[in-house]
Amino acid sequence: MRQASENRAPVVRLADRYALPFTAFSLAIAGIAWAVSGDPVRFAEVLVLATLCPLVLAAPVAFMGGMSRAARAGIIVKGGSVLELLSRARTAVFDKTGTLTVGAPRIVRINAVPPTDETTLLSLVASAEQFSSHVLATAIVAAAREKGLSTRRVLDSSEIAAQGVIATLAHQVVSVGTLGFIQATSPEAAATPISGGELAIYVAVDGRFAGSIVATDPTRGDARATVEGLRSRGVRRVVMLTGDARATADHVAQSVGITELQADCLPIDKVTAVREISDRPVLMVGDGVNDSPVLASAEVGIAMGARGATAASEAASAVILVDDLSLVVDAVAIGQTTVRIALQSIWIGIALSAGLMVVAAFGLIPATAGAAIQEVVDLAAILNALRAVRVPRVVRSR
Repeated sequence: MRQASENRAPVVRLADRYALPFTAFSLAIAGIAWAVSGDPVRFAEVLVLATLCPLVLAAPVAFMGGMSRAARAGIIVKGGSVLELLSRARTAVFDKTGTLTVGAPRIVRINAVPPTDETTLLSLVASAEQFSSHVLATAIVAAAREKGLSTRRVLDSSEIAAQGVIATLAHQVVSVGTLGFIQATSPEAAATPISGGELAIYVAVDGRFAGSIVATDPTRGDARATVEGLRSRGVRRVVMLTGDARATADHVAQSVGITELQADCLPIDKVTAVREISDRPVLMVGDGVNDSPVLASAEVGIAMGARGATAASEAASAVILVDDLSLVVDAVAIGQTTVRIALQSIWIGIALSAGLMVVAAFGLIPATAGAAIQEVVDLAAILNALRAVRVPRVVRSR
């Protein structure tokens, strides 16, 4: 995550794009007025009206207003530059589990390989997974408790990111994870047939394939509307990256309207995939600890933080505090509106200042009057920027 953060694309502040040209323009007008009139006072009269406050104050006020508006909607945005990048997002990348899906898997069947029976298999897996933060581990432990099964004492446990867990119990070593992870120690492990939307985890006990547990995680009801909403806001590409098997990924992607996807991803694979995207800026949405590196590597990372995932929230540029995926569309809309208001404020200030400088160049505005008028220009730009606080709520399709 640290390496990804260090390689994040630099951001150019909105005001920086206008400050130098405006300063050069002001000096040119003042210099011409002095040269034509021969009066050095004319130079000062013009420069008094050359106010940079719309850049220094109005734009930041607009971004602060946009951040406040986002916070009221349940989105914590970590800086004005994030809103600027959100306004220009061209590619959106989604994790699957807990992001496009509800993130509350339900166990649908247990396939035990003799001599292990279903009850023993569930008890062993729940014991091995009891300290894991993965949503599937939580579902397995809950299913075991519903059946009245108690978890066994774990002597040692190690978790390999996006692959699986190896736990040492009193008399057994239990491995739980992806098919490839289990096949590394149990070559006889075979893939379990699954239908659309299902996912399987595989189990080995003391190096012997013991079976699999199949779960289903329903797609969020607002996932398709979110994808469509982003496209209507100018996002040209929508991609899904997941560590799950291709069959499961295809089903979820089809149900939410995503055509580009990459399955069987490790965390580093997600980072690599995002870095290879040419249509930028990239907006990445994820929720789990495994998503932290890719959230940090994207120009804008949005963490679904309603259920915790502290590492993901710290790595992300923005955090959605309520369990509502459609707020991603709100975040983009607030960013676009905020940048539009900030630009309006800048151009209002620049236009008024430039017009007044031209008038002052003919000696029609004394320096003392110019100083007072300058404050009026600043106030007009700032008042316009404050409109960002009251950005109307985005209407979303459910």
